Amino acid sequence: MRNKYRRLKIRIMIQTLGISIIVGLIGYFILDVFVDGVLQEPFAKTVVYSFQRLGMQELEAIHLYRLIFWQNKGLIIGAGFFVLFLFSFYLGMSRFTTYLRQVETGIQMILNESNDKIDLPDTLEPLEDKLNGIKENLKEQRRNIEETEQRKNDIIVYLAHDLKTPLTSIIAYLSLLNEAPDMPEEQREKYIGIALSKSKRLGELINEFFEITRYNLQNITLDKKEFYLYVLLEQVLDSFEPVFHEKGLQCTIEVDDKILIYGDPDRIARVFENLLRNAVSYCYPRSSIEVYGVIDGDNAKVVVRNQGKTIPAHQLKNLFEKFYRLDEARSSETGGAGLGLAIAKEIIELHDGTIQADSQNGYTSFIIQLPRKKEEL
Repeated sequence: MRNKYRRLKIRIMIQTLGISIIVGLIGYFILDVFVDGVLQEPFAKTVVYSFQRLGMQELEAIHLYRLIFWQNKGLIIGAGFFVLFLFSFYLGMSRFTTYLRQVETGIQMILNESNDKIDLPDTLEPLEDKLNGIKENLKEQRRNIEETEQRKNDIIVYLAHDLKTPLTSIIAYLSLLNEAPDMPEEQREKYIGIALSKSKRLGELINEFFEITRYNLQNITLDKKEFYLYVLLEQVLDSFEPVFHEKGLQCTIEVDDKILIYGDPDRIARVFENLLRNAVSYCYPRSSIEVYGVIDGDNAKVVVRNQGKTIPAHQLKNLFEKFYRLDEARSSETGGAGLGLAIAKEIIELHDGTIQADSQNGYTSFIIQLPRKKEEL
């Protein structure tokens, strides 16, 4: 790249130098040879004659000519050469400004979102590559934004449609309870249980609407402090105990109790809440969810693994995109807004960590690497 720019500079320098030499030779020929040589006598007679026309005597005119032109010949020739040099410099810079105009055209193509490839002269090949790279990057960003916006709109449509189902059921069962005050107790309890279950699902869907809004408005900030990862994970898992029990899931935890993290415990807790919620949504009934963490050099490595349908590789790489949901989540009772993993990734990266997913042989794992704080001895 440097060599290409050096070639451009050398070419401009040679062009400018060549123009200067050519203009200098022309100036020398005109001023020193032609004017001071061949045309010297006609030029002198013309000037003297002009002075005489102004009322001067011939001797006075000749004396004035010598005073102005003869005695200052060197100065006049030098001034002429200086003017010619400025002209040559202008011609040399015109080539440079031509390059600038061509670059400006390329930038305008980027601003106009043109589909045409930016084509610059060979000497501007490095700039051509950079401008085309910027153009493609911006095009890719616009495409990603459009896809994300479309996914968000799809999610909102799905959620809006899904809101009708539990709401209709709630109204129907409450209407039956209201119209039959003498309904048998067993049947009443059944209807109340169904209405309560549908009400909870309705609440989850409404929370997902709020999640979408919060994600669009929030800027995640961290309130860092020291905490032991094992203690935090125990608290998070305790809060999921009723969910595990309801779905007949077993959860095991094996985390080194010496792992000390310097970060925002509330945000890190949210990461694991999102991962566990995702695991619950996509694991097989009556299967197990495993959480284990070990010290891995200067990092803490934590894995959340569940047993469920293997996620294809082409879907696996999209899991952390905003508003992305697996196809089966669209018809699932537990399909969320597709923000949990995107938020988890953002929080982990704010802690200078990494998160990745792996799915094979009926197991899906989320692997987190977080910088750990070493305890002072």
